[in-house]
Amino acid sequence: MNTDQILIVVAISAYIVSTLAFLNYLLSGVEISKRIGIPFAALGCAVQFSELVYRWQTSHIWPLTNLYGSLSLFAAMSVLIFILFAMKYNLWFMGGFVLCIAAGFLAYALTWNEGYLPAVPALQSYWIKIHVPLVVSSYAAFMVAFVSAILYLIKYYGEQSLEGGGQRTVAMQPAGAGGAPLGGMELRTTMTQTAPRSIIVGDAPYLEQAAQQGNTLALWLATLPTLAKLDILTYRIVAVGLPLLTLGIITGAWWAKEAWGAYWQWDPKETAALFSWIVYAMYMHLHTRNGWRGLRCAWLAAFGFITIMFCYLGVNIWVSGLHSYKM
Repeated sequence: MNTDQILIVVAISAYIVSTLAFLNYLLSGVEISKRIGIPFAALGCAVQFSELVYRWQTSHIWPLTNLYGSLSLFAAMSVLIFILFAMKYNLWFMGGFVLCIAAGFLAYALTWNEGYLPAVPALQSYWIKIHVPLVVSSYAAFMVAFVSAILYLIKYYGEQSLEGGGQRTVAMQPAGAGGAPLGGMELRTTMTQTAPRSIIVGDAPYLEQAAQQGNTLALWLATLPTLAKLDILTYRIVAVGLPLLTLGIITGAWWAKEAWGAYWQWDPKETAALFSWIVYAMYMHLHTRNGWRGLRCAWLAAFGFITIMFCYLGVNIWVSGLHSYKM
């Protein structure tokens, strides 16, 4: 194998190890798993960026002119954005899902590796070094937000199943006797020794009670951040992705004007990108309304990433247009 191939193998291998470590951390809470997952995630991300730079320096061709380079950057930026948010908000529990998706996209990118081919004339512009990184980075941010939204939905419906199973009875005591306030009453928050790791208190009374009783699902759900925190986390990540997508669309329009003579031609890619932008703009607006914040916004964030994937891969691969990768 040449250097380029070795770097890709190292990156994928690092992502796989990190995925397994983070999934074990999510399910069991074993601290050593997190300590293994973090450096391997950082290693895979650094090796990916190194591989892209190596291709550029070796071929003197910008590596983001084809779907392979684009998907490779998407995987690397997804891991980078995850690491930055995880360092700030302690989100390592999400790592298994993020790294698994990143590894999958990187492996899929290999099927589009055409070697060192020069770009078509329309892509031989300085705009490709601005527009593509912006758009792909926005896709990566939306992927991390998608994982956060999915975890919100898992926890929400998990709590609903516990509530429906009659786990809602809780031990209450008068205010002032200790514990967390809850509607004029206070909840005893002393956890039993059945919990394998620390329980996040103040999420839902029936969830805490079920965890105290040793319910396996409740014990796991109670170790995740509260629904409110997951909701805010998703919002903050989308708040990073939407400006990037906005700038990507604007720079794409400027590039289109130079390449094709018009800012907007309702090309399938342009239309799909605009639709995705509208979905996430709606998310940001509706999140300010109490009736939408939480469950509805989580579903909207999940749907938004589906539109992103259609815009990114569906249009580029299966729909003929100015942005198509079809031969």
